[in-house]
Amino acid sequence: MTIARSFVNILSDQLATTRDFYVDLLGFQVAYDSDWFVQLVDSGSETTIGIMARDHELVPDHVRGGFGGSYLTIVVDDVETVYARAKDLGIPIVEEPRDLFYGQRRLLVTDPNRFLVDVSSPTVSPPTDL
Repeated sequence: MTIARSFVNILSDQLATTRDFYVDLLGFQVAYDSDWFVQLVDSGSETTIGIMARDHELVPDHVRGGFGGSYLTIVVDDVETVYARAKDLGIPIVEEPRDLFYGQRRLLVTDPNRFLVDVSSPTVSPPTDL
């Protein structure tokens, strides 16, 4: 088996607002936009995020209610730039950037769905044996 690609789908009651959050804060581009699904891409990293209408028939009833202990991590080259942008946009900041023991500086924000987004930058070079 070969995995062709993988991405997260965020369930949302606010497709356009959620789309704009990721476009405005992190510079994603809209690859597909409909009344039930939005696909965002970052061509520089080949990162993809899907945003799906929570009440769409493709979403099973038992998962429509919440996220269940997950969050999205996006690694960027400069978390301070994203932090400044988040403040300018009035985005809820859960935790201001801080250095963590594993070699990253992390900012925590929430998207319009109250989904936790971890935006991090490396503070040290990653080990070569990973």
